[in-house]
Amino acid sequence: MMFMLTGWAGAVAATNFTEDMMTDTATASDLSRTATSSRLRFENLSMVFPDGTHAIDDVSFTVDPGEFVTVVGPSGCGKSTLLRIASGLTEHTGGVCEGNRDSIGYVFQDATLLPWRTVQKNVELNAELQGIDRNERKRRATEAIELVNLVGHEGKYPKQLSGGMKMRCSLARSLVLNPEVFLFDEPFGALDEISRERLNDELINLFRSEKFAALFITHSIAEAVFLSTRVLVMSARPGRLIGDYAIPFGAERPHDIRFEPEFAEICGLINNDLKDAHS
Repeated sequence: MMFMLTGWAGAVAATNFTEDMMTDTATASDLSRTATSSRLRFENLSMVFPDGTHAIDDVSFTVDPGEFVTVVGPSGCGKSTLLRIASGLTEHTGGVCEGNRDSIGYVFQDATLLPWRTVQKNVELNAELQGIDRNERKRRATEAIELVNLVGHEGKYPKQLSGGMKMRCSLARSLVLNPEVFLFDEPFGALDEISRERLNDELINLFRSEKFAALFITHSIAEAVFLSTRVLVMSARPGRLIGDYAIPFGAERPHDIRFEPEFAEICGLINNDLKDAHS
């Protein structure tokens, strides 16, 4: 079992894999993007922590190939716990969680780049930990850096990067292993509005070109509607699904779609659900 986790946690987790796991795991380029291998399925999922905290209750939904599913909800409702369960970092206590854990990219809230590594070396990290040879991981990193628009910054260190550039670097680090499923834990939450919207635009283009399945967590309704093919709303703890919205816009998401009446209407419906979630 191989988890392609970005950031410091990814580096620590990857170094703990056994040699047998490393040799038995196929590279991402050998994996086909099929319906069974790249979807996530939660059925009647529940999570009660050892201290008695009931985080999630009876949650059921799927994330299929070509879907970008975003979950919004109050703080503490179990959104991030869903991602941890999906990745295998946390074991659920009830229900079912199924998915291909051999090809998961996990982008955390903090980019957590290794400060002593350049952008190029940070992006190569996951491939390096998987034993991919130097020339191949350099080639993959170069492609990933180009995909996230960091060309020209390869020799910079994290302290020289803006917040948005750090998140691009974190995303590129997962892209080198070409994951079929991406888990995003509010990656743009700490950025200013302009940087956030710019990265939303870039992520949409990346989703269209790379065709991964995505499960995204955010507190921003506008971000959820802009990015997603589907938006789910969770209640306050214990988190239950109280809203499910198919987003009617096509794959092309021009920046100014945010100002269209239909966009505002969907945001309003989700906002009303969130008000109910807090009540």
